[in-house]
Amino acid sequence: MSSQSTSPNTEAAILARVIQVGEGELSRGAAEYLLSFRFGEHDVARMNELSELAREGKLTAQEQAELDSYIHVSNLLAVMQSRGRRALNRSPQ
Repeated sequence: MSSQSTSPNTEAAILARVIQVGEGELSRGAAEYLLSFRFGEHDVARMNELSELAREGKLTAQEQAELDSYIHVSNLLAVMQSRGRRALNRSPQ
């Protein structure tokens, strides 16, 4: 079972709150930069491997913690990119 929702004070959760507090407008360049963030091939492969192990019920505690870390970072990235998309939708071309 993932611990992602058990602690509201993971590094990713804290940083996500910090990002949301700064409700000022993002510049177009900053928004585009946030939208350029992607996981590298190695990380995508590792997430897929961990996800498969999780589906099979074969994750070790260490692998579960690693998967939780990927989930936390992914959620944070989603928050940041959502903010970037909103800024671009509001800004003139």
